[in-house]
Amino acid sequence: MDLNLLTLFVTVAQTGNFRAAADRLGVTRSAVSQGVQRLERHLGRPLFQRTTRSVRLTQEGEQFLAAISAPFDELGAAIESARDREASPRGQLRITATSIAERFLSGPLIARFAEAYPDITLDVTVSDEEFDIVAAGFDAGVRLGEVIEKDMVAVALTGDQRQVAVATPGYLARRGTPQHPRELTRHRCIGWRPLPETAAYRWEFERDGQAFDVAVEPQITTNDMQLMLRTALAGGGITFGMEETFKPYLDRGELVSLLDEWLPPFSGFFLYYPSRRSVTPKLRALIEHSRHFR
Repeated sequence: MDLNLLTLFVTVAQTGNFRAAADRLGVTRSAVSQGVQRLERHLGRPLFQRTTRSVRLTQEGEQFLAAISAPFDELGAAIESARDREASPRGQLRITATSIAERFLSGPLIARFAEAYPDITLDVTVSDEEFDIVAAGFDAGVRLGEVIEKDMVAVALTGDQRQVAVATPGYLARRGTPQHPRELTRHRCIGWRPLPETAAYRWEFERDGQAFDVAVEPQITTNDMQLMLRTALAGGGITFGMEETFKPYLDRGELVSLLDEWLPPFSGFFLYYPSRRSVTPKLRALIEHSRHFR
């Protein structure tokens, strides 16, 4: 049997779509479909249920995927390790990062990594959805430590982080400065939500070890932190996010931090990857670069 069919099968299982699998592998959709049919004929069982809208694993397909996943990953890592042992790291790294990972996404870290490792291509997907990075075909992810699954290996990229509420001096002069988080409900707020069908994020606070959140009912809601920042800088209201996102504007006095005594630090950002997968040279390069970047 052509072992390339296993790569094709795993990719279709991960993407749930023949066209997406074809795009990832750089082949035609018909090549993917024909390859799956060849594998199914070889195994003598259907691996996917096909409809006009989706491709789903059958029970036999799920069992086959579970059986080959670990050895398939180990084989791929062994091949890459052998290939790169005497050479500089190379190949594509697929990373997913949360939109609030300012240090990782700000530009300099990725630009200097590309300069240091010209044979590595970095494909970064920015998403605030929580999902299985292995099933989605990513090599690693960047998230806050508190939301990373326990079966992942996590390497610290930053120290502790803090969320802050901010507004312009002009807005505060017009509307007053809140002295307690509950007073935020009387202000024009700029909120965040990850997806259109989800509720706006409730702003979280803590005092004397007691944590609570405030549903601010924002007048303006978006999933784009840069829009939140620009709207706040234009005097549009109070917004809430990671301190390092707002730090340049706080340092210049364009924004003012509010309610600081209610906003303690918490565990920061980590680069994480599956514990059962060997660390490839290209991933190790990103880990070391990110860990020591200044």
